[in-house]
Amino acid sequence: MRSLSSISSLLSLGFVRRTIISNNAQINAIRFYSDDPFPLSSPKPPGPLARYKNLVDQGKLQHDPHQERVALELEKLLGRLEKYEKDMEEYHVNLANWEKKRENERLKLLMEEAEQKQQGDIRASVNKHRNRLVARWMFRKKPENVELGVGRWVSYLNRERKLDSLVGCRPTAPPAPKGLYIYGNVGSGKTMLMDMFYSATEGIVKHRKRFHFHEAMLNINVHMHKIWKNQVKEQSLQSSLSSWIMDLPFDMKVKEWLAAEEKYKQEVQMKNILPAVADKFLVDQQVDQKGASILCFDEIQTVDVFAIVALSGILSRLLTTGTVLVATSNRAPKDLNQDGMQREIFLKLVSKLEDHCEIVLIGSDIDYRRFIAQHSKDQVHYFWPLENSVVKEFEKIWCQVTAQLGGEITSATVPVMFGRKLEVPESCNGVAKFTFEYLCGQPRGAADYIAVAKSYHTVFISGIPTMSMRIRDKARRFITLVDELYNHHCCLFCSAASSIDDLFQGTEEGTLFDLESFQFETETEGGKLRRNVLAEGTVGSGGAPIGIVSMLSGQEEMFAFRRAVSRLIEMQTPLYLEGVRMLHPYFQRQRKGFGNSRTILQSQVSP
Repeated sequence: MRSLSSISSLLSLGFVRRTIISNNAQINAIRFYSDDPFPLSSPKPPGPLARYKNLVDQGKLQHDPHQERVALELEKLLGRLEKYEKDMEEYHVNLANWEKKRENERLKLLMEEAEQKQQGDIRASVNKHRNRLVARWMFRKKPENVELGVGRWVSYLNRERKLDSLVGCRPTAPPAPKGLYIYGNVGSGKTMLMDMFYSATEGIVKHRKRFHFHEAMLNINVHMHKIWKNQVKEQSLQSSLSSWIMDLPFDMKVKEWLAAEEKYKQEVQMKNILPAVADKFLVDQQVDQKGASILCFDEIQTVDVFAIVALSGILSRLLTTGTVLVATSNRAPKDLNQDGMQREIFLKLVSKLEDHCEIVLIGSDIDYRRFIAQHSKDQVHYFWPLENSVVKEFEKIWCQVTAQLGGEITSATVPVMFGRKLEVPESCNGVAKFTFEYLCGQPRGAADYIAVAKSYHTVFISGIPTMSMRIRDKARRFITLVDELYNHHCCLFCSAASSIDDLFQGTEEGTLFDLESFQFETETEGGKLRRNVLAEGTVGSGGAPIGIVSMLSGQEEMFAFRRAVSRLIEMQTPLYLEGVRMLHPYFQRQRKGFGNSRTILQSQVSP
């Protein structure tokens, strides 16, 4: 256990940095620095290959031919994206014009049909000289002319065919470049290379998102819930007609027919909910932001039926509509589904991945996170064992950091998905402190940990016990917590009962089962976590999966434990800590706000 002597002065909006004394194995200080942390203009980020070679030259990474090969493939993809972005911008302009013209023609067809039905009503009203039998026959026949249900599918198809002849078919999207599906062992560099690529796409691709598996599943659930909620809202308004229909010069029967036709069109479009979710999952719906889209997806897994069904539907839709996918996983696509769940749907997902991605193996057996840590000095963010002197040193660091941040330690709340909130016992300007029991000893899930990771750039966790089968639920929660802190690039300080390598004991006693890392929540349940069992792979009307069964095999559990250990080790290294200031959402939000303030100020002083 090595100690920290002091923390030097804190400058505004700083970031934890380790200062290493050249001839001493100890860290002399943790400094917060701010040499213009938010420059008005920043240079274009280097491509993944240049970034990788630069880190190797600096001695921060060891050269690995497998990693360099993947970096080269990502570099090639980056080059292809520049032309693809321009092609997609042109395509979206053509698509928007086509959609506008088609909608105008569709409304014209509806109005023509409505006028024909209106004229039929007028003719019926002026033929009063006909006998009562004929009049009754006309009354019986009129509902067939202005029907509300029967034959609507045929009517819809006929109208669509007319539109195809009037407007032409939907514009064809330009062929998308193949993405990459990168798989390999824990610590082989998959996530690092994907993140290098993602950073390099800034300014090249307008619509870009990076998700870890947990966050992706939760976002899918959020979008599904919103769509269901909107459907319920629309059903409550079925008795009233749209204002634009009410303003038309038609009889009420004809207006009801128009409303029914519009509702049927929406039902056809919403029949498959997963494509609707996919359309909102990635692309920011901004009229002036049309272009290519790319999804970076870390740790693809198919651990349960819902994951297979959701990923198959959403990724298939995104890939079919031109999204470029760069993904990482511990397994090749065909090996993802070890339990054989929903095999037909799973095989469709594998086929899509293989059609739209180059499948690339990082064949190294070396855990480079561990290698880098072994060649770095002074791993001092992880304090062990839980002895008085060690605990005092951990508390001393907390006091020093918060004192330099202003010293006012307060409780706070952070928003969690579906309107829930999480209480934060101690926080101070982007730094928070928790006990292990508070975060992992209660029924919390990925949504809670994502909220913490997004809100705080530095997190202190005290009292971490040695994991065992006896506290397997807490162990699974802790793994999820580490995943999210790592994915959001948080600076982590821990006090624990044992070393990182000895932290996860007892895993060979058997498979650890836990539903906590795959929980989903809904408003309709009052913000409570869900724990029902998924029996049929269907989705409940409440806005969330009926339940989740974690089907992790013993080998999958070992992947999870090894990943957590590997990430805890990497989070102590200078290379990781140097990235917090640039990559954590806390500082990204501040840069964005600072940049906007500068822009406003410049506009005010410009002549």
